[in-house]
Amino acid sequence: MKTTFLACLLIVTSMSVSAYDKKSGGGTSVKKEGANAFSLPAGNLPMSKRLDFSVGNSFFRNPWVQAPASTDARDGLGPLFNTNGCQNCHIKDGRGHAPEPSDRNAVSMLVRLSIPATTPEQKEEVILSGVIPEPTYGGQLQDFALPDEKPEGRIQIVYEPYPVVFEDGTVVELRKPLLSITDLGYGPMHPDTLMSARVAPPMIGLGLIESIPDETLLAWVEEQKKGSDGLSGKVNKVLDVQTGELAIGRFGWKAGQPNLMQQNAAAFNGDLGLTSELFPNENCTTKQELCETLPNGGHPEVSENILDFVEFYSQHLAVPIRRNVNDPKVKLGQELFVQAGCESCHKVNVKTKVREDLPALSNQLIHPYTDLLLHDMGEGLADNRPEYLANGREWRTAPLWGLGYTKEVNGHTTLLHDGRARDALEAVLWHGGEAESAKQAVLGFDKEKREALVAFLNSL
Repeated sequence: MKTTFLACLLIVTSMSVSAYDKKSGGGTSVKKEGANAFSLPAGNLPMSKRLDFSVGNSFFRNPWVQAPASTDARDGLGPLFNTNGCQNCHIKDGRGHAPEPSDRNAVSMLVRLSIPATTPEQKEEVILSGVIPEPTYGGQLQDFALPDEKPEGRIQIVYEPYPVVFEDGTVVELRKPLLSITDLGYGPMHPDTLMSARVAPPMIGLGLIESIPDETLLAWVEEQKKGSDGLSGKVNKVLDVQTGELAIGRFGWKAGQPNLMQQNAAAFNGDLGLTSELFPNENCTTKQELCETLPNGGHPEVSENILDFVEFYSQHLAVPIRRNVNDPKVKLGQELFVQAGCESCHKVNVKTKVREDLPALSNQLIHPYTDLLLHDMGEGLADNRPEYLANGREWRTAPLWGLGYTKEVNGHTTLLHDGRARDALEAVLWHGGEAESAKQAVLGFDKEKREALVAFLNSL
């Protein structure tokens, strides 16, 4: 029996669409499983550029040390810090986790600090700086210090049960985190201090997210304004320290950073206590004299050259392909994902802009499952801490690509900004606010549908 040309064309077309759907990162995607699934360079990165990727990886992976040291390129750590290397938080380039109640240090979770803007001067400052730092401890608590020095404090998390009931009577007991800071090293905090716990997000696909055009994000804002499903996503407007202008935020749990260069430099400064041209000041406040009295690693401690290599590395970490896309349960879960309205914020298809300087990221059709917009997620997830235009109930839609690899890369399945959700279903059940109707739809699912939805999410 002969196969017609049209039939062959349909078969080829079907195969190419199915194969393309696997490639969440477009041409940058890679086929990799196991602990290193998040650690490969973009699949379309030419060999001539892979040395730059490897050099950036070395500065991301290896620890920094106290100054003075024979390793000039890596000294200047601290004196107050959260970790001595990027990889300690973004373990295997993946997701951090909340500490257990018995843990002495948070390791891959930090706590943002600020105080409310009450005066006209403070409100003006918030427009340019995003927050008003806590006067003694700054914008972030450092729970490590150099030997013989005092860390700022200890992050303590305990949980209380929070049951949620499905229509069929199934009860899921969520855990609500209760955050506190103990063992303060430099005196009391401001009585109105706002605190927000944040775990380190995965590093995959960040260059692609950076390459989504501003116009696309703004078009999604307008699309949601005109819709009837109660969505009101908005872009955050944050300071680009290199230009001195406000720009659209893309990175961080509240979209508080505009680009990867600034995101990385801010992390070097806040997390490791390292200065750069973008952030030239040590991360001590005027009430902490150790930054003035202890040796530093020079000015800046992170050179422009190192920043460039780390930027290139973080731009080109590949998204692994989807798995089990033809499994009937996964296909049913995908239909349910759409029916519940999840796709309204977790946008599936988007094209990156042309980037002549970064051709591997240029003009790619990708499937990140995010709109990168701020949404009101309800009181249950609220940290009540504003950041630029984001209020205390708003969070950036998190990308879902790579979700199903979390267990094998990081050894856990905890999700959301503070790691409270122990799996994908718990993360869905914490949704509220603009996502309340989607959550209610999921609460109506029976066991078969719930399992199908989770199978789909774990296929990403």
